[in-house]
Amino acid sequence: MVASAATSSFSLVPSLSVDVKSNKLGSGSASFGGIKSNSGGMQVKANAQAPPRTNGSSVSLENMKTENDVPSSHPRTFINQLPDWSMLLAAITTMFLAAEKQWMMLDWKPRRPDMLVDPFGIGKIVQDGFVFRQNFSIRSYEIGADRTASIETLMNHLQETALNHVKSAGLLGDGFGSTPEMAKKNLIWVVTRMQVLVDCYPTWGDVVEVDTWVSASGKNGMRRDWLVCDSKTGETLTRASSVWVMMNKMTRRLSKIPEDVRGEIEPYFVNSEPVVAEDSRKLPKLDDNMADYVCKGLTPRWNDLDVNQHVNNVKYIGWILESAPQPILESHELSALTLEYRRECGRDNVLQSLSAVSGAGIGNLENVGKVECQHLLRLEDGAEVVRGRTEWRPKCANNLVNMGGIAAEIA
Repeated sequence: MVASAATSSFSLVPSLSVDVKSNKLGSGSASFGGIKSNSGGMQVKANAQAPPRTNGSSVSLENMKTENDVPSSHPRTFINQLPDWSMLLAAITTMFLAAEKQWMMLDWKPRRPDMLVDPFGIGKIVQDGFVFRQNFSIRSYEIGADRTASIETLMNHLQETALNHVKSAGLLGDGFGSTPEMAKKNLIWVVTRMQVLVDCYPTWGDVVEVDTWVSASGKNGMRRDWLVCDSKTGETLTRASSVWVMMNKMTRRLSKIPEDVRGEIEPYFVNSEPVVAEDSRKLPKLDDNMADYVCKGLTPRWNDLDVNQHVNNVKYIGWILESAPQPILESHELSALTLEYRRECGRDNVLQSLSAVSGAGIGNLENVGKVECQHLLRLEDGAEVVRGRTEWRPKCANNLVNMGGIAAEIA
């Protein structure tokens, strides 16, 4: 239809065939040949060209042929001078498919909403600036044989939120959680007591929401509390409370809180009760005669040290569990933990882990209900590092499935 319309539009004017030759160079004139009429359309043949000059003199064109002088088997008509639409359509299709692919990548969503993992930031300040909140996704490498997060994973989340709280408040100086005034005086924070209650362990892919805040603890201490919840359901998973004091990192001795340091941190104190009621029971000192299990030769690795050049407090929990009875680890899960830190541990120290089971027969641990253990970490010379108490409850039936279930779920 386009061709017929275009042809009919030129039927009122006879077609022209123009043959232009210039025999006299430099004349600037052109002679036109005859005009022929064709009903098949308009055909124009133009050989006229302005005579070029080189250095002011004319150049002969008699022996030169233009592109149109080359004979062609297909005469040039209006139709065959149109663009190659197939190539244009192919180019448009390629561009469309590429754009669609890019859009699908930008708009990608996982098939399962519970597998969604966001790039979490460092958290935010909430509740009038007194509480710091941060989310964590439980990674595959943070779960154990029970398909739940380990106690070390939870403790690392607590430590991370504590440091990010200080950073978000603008109080992070040159040190591991030290304020600017503390850094000037070579002071650092050290934990003296930690209590943790675990109501439920998160599993792989869960997102936990950790809230933390600080309060005064006596004249020269600071209490830090944590509340860990499931970000989707709001269910409380873990509660923890700790007491911190200051130590001079040069002399390695405890220090009172200077007034200028107190002025930095007191505006962030919350007047509240501990999120975990203090367990006032005394932690006994174990010896070789009282201990049921002893693990010797524990040595810190370089990666176990923090920036204050002593063993990170989370590492102590792993060492304590080194001497925990194997039947308890297989049939029970840790529900409560109390630690008293009595001495720091350095890179060159060698430690021993002692454990004693209370209120249960050692030979039948897998069949008992709740179990309580006493623990001690000590140096080879007998100096105490950490005293501890752990409480264990029987594992849920869901946690006793074989790890092959994970592989099947992934497939």
